[in-house]
Amino acid sequence: MKFLNYSTVIFLVVFLASCQSSKKKAEPFAQGGFKTWAQTPPMGWNSWDCYGPTVDEHEVKANADYMAEKLKDYGWEYIVVDIRWFVENDKAGGYNQTDPRYVIDEFGRYQPAVNRFPSAEDEKGFKELADYVHGKGLKFGIHIMRGIPKVAVENKLPIKGTDGITADQIYSTELQCQWLRDNYTIVADKPGAQEYYNSIFELYAGWGVDFIKIDDLSRPYHQGEIELIRKAIDNCGRPIVLSTSPGETPIEAADHVKEHANMWRMVDDVWDTWPHFTHLIDICQKWYPHIAPGTWPDCDMIPLGRISIRGERGEDRMTRLTKDEQYSLMTLFTIFKSPLMFGGDLPSNDDFTLSLLTNKEVLKMHAESTNVHQLFNENGKVAIVSEHRDNGDKYMALFNIADEPQTIIVDMTKLGYISDCGLVNLWTGEDSGQISGEYSVELAPHASALYKIVY
Repeated sequence: MKFLNYSTVIFLVVFLASCQSSKKKAEPFAQGGFKTWAQTPPMGWNSWDCYGPTVDEHEVKANADYMAEKLKDYGWEYIVVDIRWFVENDKAGGYNQTDPRYVIDEFGRYQPAVNRFPSAEDEKGFKELADYVHGKGLKFGIHIMRGIPKVAVENKLPIKGTDGITADQIYSTELQCQWLRDNYTIVADKPGAQEYYNSIFELYAGWGVDFIKIDDLSRPYHQGEIELIRKAIDNCGRPIVLSTSPGETPIEAADHVKEHANMWRMVDDVWDTWPHFTHLIDICQKWYPHIAPGTWPDCDMIPLGRISIRGERGEDRMTRLTKDEQYSLMTLFTIFKSPLMFGGDLPSNDDFTLSLLTNKEVLKMHAESTNVHQLFNENGKVAIVSEHRDNGDKYMALFNIADEPQTIIVDMTKLGYISDCGLVNLWTGEDSGQISGEYSVELAPHASALYKIVY
């Protein structure tokens, strides 16, 4: 079997529709079992912010090497290849939608472009790259778009696992993604719809995929396809963490998304500008009650370090956020217990960027805290608190999101401290000593402070 390039696909024999796998069928996971796969928020690297749709295999491996050497011991583990890994001639700064050369198999399933991922030759897909990542003690992930490839529909490719159903029988042009036109919508109740999703997750499980980010699911909220995806993952025989993207996921769908995904985007792409951060602060207010083990509201990728090497926003650069703003961003992501997916090129990190990713006390709070909620948000002053799940220690993050210095005052009795308590700054390790009643701190514009509070 040879992979088919879109530009040369002319004819496919119909008998392929009846081809069936001789492998023993995987045992399905128990309903809701996926929630055990990400008991703490996933942490990893994603290629989007630095490479857009153009990342190559050697770049993925370089980031895996860095993570294994410098970050794995701190809980970082996922290496995720983002969008359009199946296009041979994509470009930075906007997708090539004029003459894309897709790589696809006879069952309408995208395959890695060998000119970008040489280890995929001879029909191996991402198996060897996943093995490389696994060999580093890490986990491997990919990005896909929801739906079925247009090229599969146009060429009436057979759907594996069906008796003669072809791609043109399960699609609709309604609700097609507006910003990337590779795929059509799958009509969830059509015969063959479930089988198509089953077939791609069977493929991904065979490659060794541990994480999948699926785009254009959240706005509008595609409930039918999300349910097909959940069932396909649960029946593929491999635990694959599911991330839905992008936001804004409607809060009205909170109960549904928690029953089908491990993480879901609350906002569109977050880039290295202050307004993106303040928008996140506002959106987080809706989602505090839905933070739970195995199911995490997602603040998006972390736009720090060296980004946009061949990206979608601006030129090759180190993040435009100031150091105070970078601390604020990491403080919000960690106290909110968002998944942490670093967007910069890891081998390009400077010492400061590395320090933001390797603070043991901050990451302990991120992994082990519970009962996250906002204490106040008024006049550019924000306080978010949580507590340790076992020992009752409390955590407090204070933010000055205004453009001028401000003094933030917290009534500690509202946190249950009616006598003296101690504050330790988690970023610096500085002990603020014993305090009683009110605590006040002056913060520069866009600055923050993160504390552990102990008796």
